[in-house]
Amino acid sequence: MNRDPCRSALGRDRHARVAPGGAPAATLFGKGSLEGIALWMLWLIACAALALSAPAAATDPSFLLTATARDFPTYFPTQLGNGYVATLSAPRGTEDNLSYMAAFMDYAEGDVSRPAAIPGWSGIDYSTGTSSSGHFWLNQVALDPAVFGDYRQVLDLHDGTLTTRYRYDDHGRATRIEVVSLVSQASPHLAATQLSITPEFDGEVELSFPLALWAPHQPRFDLARLTGEQMQEAVAANNLKLEPIPPATPDRAPLWYHGDTHVLDAHGDAKGLTLSLDGRAEQGLSMAEAVAVALPEGLAPSGARVYRSPWRLSLELKARVRKGHTYTFGKFVALSREGWGGDARADLALVRQARGNGFARLRADHVAAWHDLWRSDIRIEGDPESQRMVHSDLYYLLSNVTPGTAWPSGACGLTPGYAGHVFWDNDTWVFPALLLLHPERARSLVDFRSRTLPAAEARARERGLRGAMYPWESDPQHGTEQTPHPAYVLGEREIHVTADVAIAQWQYWLASGDKGWLRDHGWPVIHAVADFWASRATWVPERKRYEIPHVTSVDEDYNDVPNDTFTNVSARKALQLAARAAAVLGEKADPRWAEVADKLFVPFDARAGHHLDFDPSVPHDIDSWGGSSLPMLVLPSLDLPMEPGVRRRDYDYALAPITQSHRDPNSMGLAPLAIYAATLGDAAGANAWFQRNLHAGVMQPPFNVRTETPNNNTGYFITAAGGLLQTIEYGFTGLRLQPGGLVAAYPPVLPPTWHAFTLTHVALRGAYYDITVSRDRNGRVALTRRPAEDRP
Repeated sequence: MNRDPCRSALGRDRHARVAPGGAPAATLFGKGSLEGIALWMLWLIACAALALSAPAAATDPSFLLTATARDFPTYFPTQLGNGYVATLSAPRGTEDNLSYMAAFMDYAEGDVSRPAAIPGWSGIDYSTGTSSSGHFWLNQVALDPAVFGDYRQVLDLHDGTLTTRYRYDDHGRATRIEVVSLVSQASPHLAATQLSITPEFDGEVELSFPLALWAPHQPRFDLARLTGEQMQEAVAANNLKLEPIPPATPDRAPLWYHGDTHVLDAHGDAKGLTLSLDGRAEQGLSMAEAVAVALPEGLAPSGARVYRSPWRLSLELKARVRKGHTYTFGKFVALSREGWGGDARADLALVRQARGNGFARLRADHVAAWHDLWRSDIRIEGDPESQRMVHSDLYYLLSNVTPGTAWPSGACGLTPGYAGHVFWDNDTWVFPALLLLHPERARSLVDFRSRTLPAAEARARERGLRGAMYPWESDPQHGTEQTPHPAYVLGEREIHVTADVAIAQWQYWLASGDKGWLRDHGWPVIHAVADFWASRATWVPERKRYEIPHVTSVDEDYNDVPNDTFTNVSARKALQLAARAAAVLGEKADPRWAEVADKLFVPFDARAGHHLDFDPSVPHDIDSWGGSSLPMLVLPSLDLPMEPGVRRRDYDYALAPITQSHRDPNSMGLAPLAIYAATLGDAAGANAWFQRNLHAGVMQPPFNVRTETPNNNTGYFITAAGGLLQTIEYGFTGLRLQPGGLVAAYPPVLPPTWHAFTLTHVALRGAYYDITVSRDRNGRVALTRRPAEDRP
């Protein structure tokens, strides 16, 4: 949206100065004349004054998500994040909230690794009177619409800010409150909260600016050692249940508790209005935080002190306020961890500088960085609801993935969901969704696999195999296996993840064309993965073919089957890609790669004319969560070639167990079905699955937080967010990354209610495009691409 009033008046071409009515400004004012120059200067001055005085244009409604007092009972927190740091939200806007940093993990003895909760930095507490007068602290008051009047909290996806406003009535002493919070996209070590209070009384108030020092989480379970039965007993013995608690506690919360950060050293300066600390995750990395508080201009506190307990480090202030006056406080925060930034002293310097620059400067830079990200967008015409959901999913992806690093994406982002571990979700679900729109973030995800290749090679050696065997659940810092012991068989058998890793590496090469990256990063991974599959496949002489026994299917209820189709197809593709990568780089391909790929068995029912989910010897008779894994064969990065008739029969065969299942719909499984229908040219079917992904109860109000299922409350499930975005980017467009570029592999489809949609600022091999799918005057759907209007 155009926020510049002069640019709006002068026209939309940002590369030419055009006056109202379309005439070039120089012509309108008299080209080259002194009078023309003078008039032009007056025009510029008027524009500058207008830009400074006019309020910012309203954000596109599809970027605004709003909570009201009606949402108090069902409030599902949102996230503020920049990929390096993220914090959850809370209704008041002033609470202490759990916060996490990228790949900052706790490694407690006997447990799997898990995200260490860093000291909470988001809180600012407020009391309308002194503690001796009996007034409550704001954050301790129950959420009641009668107390929190005119309540409204807005998540602005476009600006990356959370703004909360209400009239807080504390036993007749009322205060108008506004809170604005952000985690900076422009300066990733920084975050800030700005609190404005307008009291409706004269008197003394108290404010507290804390760092919440979380107590060590209890109970802790030896999930690296316990069997499944022992785990269940331990949960019950602690009076816990593996059940979701409305509105936002997931069913496995007793197992997905956060890890611990121990504060090693902490300091506060009441005169300088600062706090700082150094800490360390349990048997993990070091970290640091610092806070600097900015006071309203002209306000002199009547009291200031630093408070410290085992659970809190805070700056406590008292001040006299006047009725009807607005007082604005700023809380600036700097965060760092080992390998990313410095210690508490360095963070203290950062927050002092940020405080000196002011909240407006920090916010403006942050907003500009978010706006730059939104140049690459999916813009839908004709369906505001779908547009809002798409913007929500993009927002959560961008808030949880870093640019220009080798840090991966957890299935639930920077939260304790799935213990922060890295699955194939990183490579097959989130990575492709980012690749065309945000390649610098997508590269971080594949570079993680390159960085942790030694751990994967060691894992293969331990099992007597060649090459690299990537874990089912990887630690995001070290890449080591972290599958809980009760799910040990998944770690050993759901080995398609190793093929998924290589396929993603090749996809990045196809999109970037960066031969240097391929040689230094992609090729070592692809080579090692091919060696793994060549050693993992078994030659069966009587059938004259290679088979892969003892695997867990993508449909995980089948946890020990031979020849899982998705696994074998993925392994074959990984072997074939290794030979192609060798040819690109002039390397020698191992001939065994081609031999195994050519003779690897892919289960197929010749009589019925469709693929099977796994070996014909395995009955397909479980009412499973997945129903069928065949839709995964058309995931854009895999895209198994097949005859149109086979493709249709595969789809029809897969639908029966999926649609007849009594299990909760999994938002992860809906995207492949929409993409599959699109490859068949079935626009109505593709749209039906897409809409089900929006309306299956997996988008939790008020901030469109995506959960894994409607009922398990496993939130911030960016795996499924990536799947929904891929539905549009590849499914509806029909585009696939191939050696020839971004190729129209299938005819485009357009949901019946959509007029058109555009992928903006698509990156491909150093060039940028806008890609539009629309209907012509005859109703025919067509795809067009053109150089991006908004280039770097």
